[in-house]
Amino acid sequence: MSDRIAGFRLGIYVFKDAEIVDFAAPHGVFSVARRFDPELDAFLIADANRPVQAQAGFTVLPNYSFADRPAMDAFLIPGGFGTRQEMHNRRLHEFIGALPGATLLTSVCTGSWIYGAMGLLDGVAATNRKEPDRVESGPNGKVPLDRLADIAPGCRISRARVVDAGRIVTAGGITSGMEMGFHLLRRAGWDDGAIAEVARVMEYSAAWEAYRDDVEWAATPAAA
Repeated sequence: MSDRIAGFRLGIYVFKDAEIVDFAAPHGVFSVARRFDPELDAFLIADANRPVQAQAGFTVLPNYSFADRPAMDAFLIPGGFGTRQEMHNRRLHEFIGALPGATLLTSVCTGSWIYGAMGLLDGVAATNRKEPDRVESGPNGKVPLDRLADIAPGCRISRARVVDAGRIVTAGGITSGMEMGFHLLRRAGWDDGAIAEVARVMEYSAAWEAYRDDVEWAATPAAA
């Protein structure tokens, strides 16, 4: 407990056609964890300070824009159809590049494509969604995890639910955003007992027991 990072702050990027559960799940974990530690914080960041329409018409209002440069301990990029555009969003890339080296770069699902497109996954282990949807499983489609290998050929592809490579932490598809939220509590210094208590309150204990060890600790000495 004494090793907890006081006031750990998670900034979550939201953009057009972001996958809802990808960003809502880790935000929800932090929301419940705040009942035990009110100093925890999670907030939404967007390119501009205006409403953002995620997938299925779900609209959110960000707390900050890129111009605000909010302080944070971890930055999270969700997946979703919109990542195809965000891979080429220079403002996003500049924002990420300007973050302090101590800020964790994290993602859920196809959010890791963006780090791959920036060259940040070269020599790094990472994961992505492994189950294709109807289009991705078609003759001209590709499983997102395989597409990550195309985007970032220097990346070591992992099938773990969460891959912790030091500064960069990636999670698999959609609901693994829950495990990303719990894993970020680990990185904030929470012990397993405290995290299990958050999972209990969320009525997620059975799933947490099933998934909590599906983590690849892949940090090199230089990245740790």
